[in-house]
Amino acid sequence: MSLLYDEGQQAIATESRRVLEARVQTDQLLPLLERQGEFHRPFWDTAREQGWTALALPEAYGGLELGLVELGLIALQAGRSLSGAPFLTSSFGAARAILDFGDDALRGHWLPLLARGEAIGAIAFAEGQSPLPANPTVKFSGGKLLGVKDAVSAALHADVAVVLAMNDSGPVLAIASLKDVERIGFNTFDNSRCIADLAFNGAPATVIAQGDAALDAAQHILALQAVITAHEQTGGAEVLMERARDYANTRRAFGQTIGSFQSVKHRIAEIYGLVELARAGALHAATREGHADFLKAAAAARIQATEAYDTAARDCVQVHGGIGVTWEAGLHLHMRRARTLAMEQGNMLFWEDVLVNELAGENA
Repeated sequence: MSLLYDEGQQAIATESRRVLEARVQTDQLLPLLERQGEFHRPFWDTAREQGWTALALPEAYGGLELGLVELGLIALQAGRSLSGAPFLTSSFGAARAILDFGDDALRGHWLPLLARGEAIGAIAFAEGQSPLPANPTVKFSGGKLLGVKDAVSAALHADVAVVLAMNDSGPVLAIASLKDVERIGFNTFDNSRCIADLAFNGAPATVIAQGDAALDAAQHILALQAVITAHEQTGGAEVLMERARDYANTRRAFGQTIGSFQSVKHRIAEIYGLVELARAGALHAATREGHADFLKAAAAARIQATEAYDTAARDCVQVHGGIGVTWEAGLHLHMRRARTLAMEQGNMLFWEDVLVNELAGENA
């Protein structure tokens, strides 16, 4: 089956690229690495101004009633420009959890705020090395949460979190306001992700799913976010491939451009192949939402995109040689982002397990 973007989707891609290339510059992003909890505010202002925060939400709550394909296109362009905020993905994940599993009161309160970008959402599932623990250590009792969720992306600025916790009868998925929740920030190699530990000391929360349904719902939210992240990774890999190509076609050594050397041009060609596979996988996964094979497609897209971005980040630095490791070149920004995105929404080992389980289930 051939998957092609229609004219409206192509317009979204073109316009978002134009806007982000005009408003996000490397010299604005470099200082964020040394500032804990800071993010590139012009990007988030642009996202709200352009309506990207509302793109994939229903019109009834102030959304634009579009879908994963369109939001993925925005994420791809954000990946190209190294957008300095994780909120587009995390707020979408929180909004979809509330939309798909919450009651009317939760939807009526949070979804309009998230659609306008006036509230920021976070996803607090992971504990230790597990992106989706079957027995979370955070407890839910008497309508309140107790315990700590480690290294939650966007947590330093989030207003609401979707939390995977445990009560006496099993896992629960809960929505909690973060108004009075303690946030413990720390420095990371990509501080613009605004990562923090969330310490729930009796924070009120509302359960939206329980037992096996809670784990299934959490996995679905992770899969939705994985598709958006796969687009962002693809965008990062794509721009690195272009930078490596352009540099190889202008930098000269031994009387010829370095792009004429097999070791260089073959490496760039391999990046191109990885980028196109990642692009196809991300688009395919975005079109499979609501189908039985969505989880499998999301896992495959996540794996392909992670490999593409990691490889492109490493090889682009190698193609550039000494200049590639300088602060001013900014290639380390992509290296940092590639490693950060490889861990958010679950690492490669987690998604490889998901993919194997889905394939084994088909053949059972």
